[in-house]
Amino acid sequence: MFALFEEAGKFLAGRILSETPAGLQAELASGKRVKVKASHVMLRFEQPAPSELLAHAAQAAQSLDLDLAWEFAPEGDFGFQDLAREYFGSDASQVQLAAALLRLHESPHYFRRAGKGLFRKAPQETVQAALAAIERKRAQAEQAQRWADELGRGECPAPIREHLFRLLFRPDKNSTEYKALVLATRQSQMPALALLQRCGALENEYQFHWQRFVFEHFAGGTDFASGPACEASGLPELPVASVQAFSIDDSYTTEIDDALSVQGLGSGQVTLGIHIAAPSLALAPDSHWDRIARQRLSTVYMPGWKLTMLPHEVVQAFTLKEGHDCPALSLYVVVDESSLEIREHTTRLERVPIAANLRHDVLDEHISEESLRGQTSANYPFAAELAFTFRLAQQLKQMREQVRGRPETFARADFTFRLDNGQSPPQGHERVHIEQRRRGAPLDLIVSEAMILANSRWGGWLADCGVPGIYRSQASLAPGVKVRMGTRALPHAGIGVAQYVWATSPLRRYVDLVNQWQLLACVRHGTTAALAAPFKAKDAALLAIVSNFETTYAAYNAYQNSIEQYWTLRWIEQNGVQELEATVLRETLVRALTLPLVLNTTGVHTLPRGTRVRVRITGWDLISLQVHAQLIEHLSDTPAAEESLEAEGEEPPTNAPWTLDIDTDSEPDSTAPEPIVTAEAPTPQAVGPAD
Repeated sequence: MFALFEEAGKFLAGRILSETPAGLQAELASGKRVKVKASHVMLRFEQPAPSELLAHAAQAAQSLDLDLAWEFAPEGDFGFQDLAREYFGSDASQVQLAAALLRLHESPHYFRRAGKGLFRKAPQETVQAALAAIERKRAQAEQAQRWADELGRGECPAPIREHLFRLLFRPDKNSTEYKALVLATRQSQMPALALLQRCGALENEYQFHWQRFVFEHFAGGTDFASGPACEASGLPELPVASVQAFSIDDSYTTEIDDALSVQGLGSGQVTLGIHIAAPSLALAPDSHWDRIARQRLSTVYMPGWKLTMLPHEVVQAFTLKEGHDCPALSLYVVVDESSLEIREHTTRLERVPIAANLRHDVLDEHISEESLRGQTSANYPFAAELAFTFRLAQQLKQMREQVRGRPETFARADFTFRLDNGQSPPQGHERVHIEQRRRGAPLDLIVSEAMILANSRWGGWLADCGVPGIYRSQASLAPGVKVRMGTRALPHAGIGVAQYVWATSPLRRYVDLVNQWQLLACVRHGTTAALAAPFKAKDAALLAIVSNFETTYAAYNAYQNSIEQYWTLRWIEQNGVQELEATVLRETLVRALTLPLVLNTTGVHTLPRGTRVRVRITGWDLISLQVHAQLIEHLSDTPAAEESLEAEGEEPPTNAPWTLDIDTDSEPDSTAPEPIVTAEAPTPQAVGPAD
């Protein structure tokens, strides 16, 4: 005697070995013995053999017309034997009985289970909806297969091309396009990205990096939503300062946040003015443009392009533009002209006449330390003012270095990227120019020290007034001690100051805008500023801004690093560079001397850190941004550059270039996000000044 029974949702058949009222023990064709509950036994039979019954029943089940069976089926609960006898006849065979059971079980859209061996007809509307869904699924599967075949032939179907980046970075796994791509990768045994590149779907690698960043951080698009007009002309009347201020930026800078002025040269007492654009006068907390700025948190910089924190019209209303009297928050520092001792300082809210917007790329080659010291001619604007501010900057730097306990050295270079893209967003194929600029150049030093002075003094003033701000601090220069952001005024060992806020870039960084609101409260209310400031002590909103800013700013900086790596590799490609001089970092990593590039290099693992070598580039990948080289020649054991690196309390990066400073006074640590559909990409780490 044999039995057909249900076991773990499957139907099995075997020879009955023994039986009790509660169940039986059966032996399967494989020899395995199983215990079966009596309620799980569906059918008992003597022939054919169990394996034959199941094989013939499965074949017969497919011939059972479900629509006809549904018509024949009685209302209410019924057993599979009842349906089999209605469909096949009253003398239905054991195979036909089993076939009915299998067919009913595998067709839940027609028949619902009502118990062991019992079923109930599904409502007609349910059947129709299920059949429509099955048809859609079948059609989708056929379409996916057709598209997969096209991809396999090196052709990209239009729908896949249209949704390319969504498929790569944020796919709907139920979509036909996604299923076609999965099918194609399985059939071709190729990674999805490589397959799409072969099909010409990806215009170039730049679009991959750019679109990945946009999907990650600007899912709603990079354009600004329309909002109310924002004009400086509509602000309350402000006094006009009796200064002629000048800014120092690169030619492509449009968000001019800071300017300097110098009064009293030759009088023995000089007043240095540090003037910061004041968009906080018009952008009230929780206003439309504040919500926009709080969402973006910072301007995103990249070669040839940027995504500003604030829209163009808002920036233009408050940028410190040449020939205009611009609203500004000004720190005036009175300095002894001979000893350079700071005697007093005060902060004012005013309109500042901007006499000139000086440009690094125009003046750097003309302004030297010799000309600033009067050793050579100084044929450039504001020569006397720049000479004094340079002398003061050197003094301020020396004082900070005494606090730091070690000098700041700038043995390595900064690099500026320039694309031949005009005013248009880069497409990835433009000619790229990489220009080298030594750190600590005179104009850089002047601006950097002025901003550090303002950020330090204003940080102390906020603390004195009992007004919370967003500070950056570093407990020590010991390895592994990182810069932290918080709302307490703590020392910054890396810079060598008692406290340090970011308040000098309110057009480009949201924390600077927040700190400027707090400073305005100090200017307007003095000792009662803590009551009038927008953010109070232990304000949850302020803490949330700190957390969100750190995460977002690190992600933006990581993208800047990775896209600069892309353009560096494009520069190598465009200029046919095959060999580079470099210094050994550690293990297989070397850093190029004339490019912002770190290479995996064979043959250098036994050389000490800092060794100068010549390497040959053997290959690179514009998607993973990895570049490989091999050692050609050992040039020198002099570790000058890397000694300076250690002096700044830093560790070299693991597999990526150093970052370019977004600001002269800052540079946070960052980690690049993992790529979504590709092999591992580099994880850039910021390397540069401690802050």
